[in-house]
Amino acid sequence: MASPSRSQPSRLDSALSISVSLNAPGTAPLSRDWQVDMEPPEVAAPEHVELDRAQGLTLRWDDGTELRFGLEELRVNCPCAECRGLREQGLPVWPKAGSPQPLEAVTAELVGGWGLTIIWNDRHDTGIYPWSLLAAWRSH
Repeated sequence: MASPSRSQPSRLDSALSISVSLNAPGTAPLSRDWQVDMEPPEVAAPEHVELDRAQGLTLRWDDGTELRFGLEELRVNCPCAECRGLREQGLPVWPKAGSPQPLEAVTAELVGGWGLTIIWNDRHDTGIYPWSLLAAWRSH
């Protein structure tokens, strides 16, 4: 059975039909002159990224530098706002009550040339691990 045909707006029509106001009622208009730093990342993306879902992450750059991180180290030090807030309050990031054991990385995705995000078996998935941050962890 054929599905009913719908008229699809063009990309231009879709873009023009969407309007979002960032101004809250009763507030001054927001400036549209935002200055955004679009500099390239401080650390180049590694040549090789390997995630062992049960063990950890290995990064290798073309100059031969290799860095390894255990899963627990990565999860406990997740750089997302939620986890940073928990650490600042002295609360555990992982494990929490009911956290699956053992910790596992379900999957990971590259985030442009900037870093990696990991989806954990405790359903946490908001941390982006920039290459520069991971390199800094090993330089200290």
